[in-house]
Amino acid sequence: MDGATIIEQLMTTEVRTDPYPLYARAHELGPAVPAGDGMYVVSGYAAVNKVLRTPAFGVATADMMAGLAPEFASHSSLALFGRSILQRNAPDQPRVRSLIASVFTARRVAALRPAVEAAVERLLDGMAEKGADGSPVDFMDAFAFRLPVGVICELLGVPEQDRYRFRGLAADLTVALEVTQDLDELYDADRAADELSGYFTELAAERLARPQHDLVSDLARIAAEDDGRLSAEELLANLVLLLVAGFETTTNLLGNGLALLFRHPGVAAALRSGAVTPAGFTDEVLRFDSPVQATGRVALEEGLSVEGVPVPPGSGVTLLIGAAHHDPTRYDRPEVFDPTRTDSQPLSFGGGQHFCLGYQLARLEAEVAIPALLDRFPRLALGGVPTRRDRLVLRGFESLPVTVR
Repeated sequence: MDGATIIEQLMTTEVRTDPYPLYARAHELGPAVPAGDGMYVVSGYAAVNKVLRTPAFGVATADMMAGLAPEFASHSSLALFGRSILQRNAPDQPRVRSLIASVFTARRVAALRPAVEAAVERLLDGMAEKGADGSPVDFMDAFAFRLPVGVICELLGVPEQDRYRFRGLAADLTVALEVTQDLDELYDADRAADELSGYFTELAAERLARPQHDLVSDLARIAAEDDGRLSAEELLANLVLLLVAGFETTTNLLGNGLALLFRHPGVAAALRSGAVTPAGFTDEVLRFDSPVQATGRVALEEGLSVEGVPVPPGSGVTLLIGAAHHDPTRYDRPEVFDPTRTDSQPLSFGGGQHFCLGYQLARLEAEVAIPALLDRFPRLALGGVPTRRDRLVLRGFESLPVTVR
């Protein structure tokens, strides 16, 4: 086993289904190791945290990727993410991020709590109706997707009748974020990118003509001022990113959390009694089975190193967030799911200049939803065999059947 083998095995369905044994072997190699061809694998918590917070480790931009693979530019999914803050470095990334942050405020998110609580109750009503005869209900479709997509669309200003078309489009588009060596797999991702770009082009034009109190209206107005702060292309790319990031991670957080409760019924009882707090449970789900398992960085400067391992300029760095959360030098008994931990600091939302703008919204939704789910359905149980998505970067379930009575 070496760094190159770690990268190779991450591509397999077996490892994507359960990456944790591989992470344990990565820890045996050390917190940061070479992986050949100018690549490095980082699995230690302190090392991953340091790289995330070091601006000299930037993201791989579209220009960088096109230099390595000319066909990169022909894929609209890759180009779309490349125009978003997800894959931009300074000065473009902080310029655009600050504009989004100015309208995606903590106050605006906090004000959504009543809407989140109401949405949770409506979705629980729907689950109760679907499962009234004892038949299984797919939690992922009936609740875990619908709650966050409804909330982020409310924030963005997407009309209600359009919202539920996005699950399939987002699933296709986010393949472009996976660790893959085959660009030919991106046909569906490109189609989804084109459809979502077209959708937000029309919505932004409509909101510019008839503004409302939503993010699309605010950002479309900034782009229309044509003062160099936000281009039309950046507007579209970041609206798509806000939509997809606004529910993909939270959907997986909810599904992974419920699956863990089925494996640990004592935790469900402790949540119901108040012995475990919703915040503590959410932290431990993020740590134990993170909805974001990996991300990448590129060394932008001379003289960089990670845990004593020199990383030359231009080197690619794969950050195994899921492995960092199971680092035995950071967490006592990391293989144990323990929501009473007091030292959890999950890296699921990144760090530094790329720290996720929507982390407060994701936490709010999880901390409202899970206790309400347990309170409404005292006999909630697994209703069939769950199906995992064949993904590494965004880890979650395709389906999670439950019974509610």
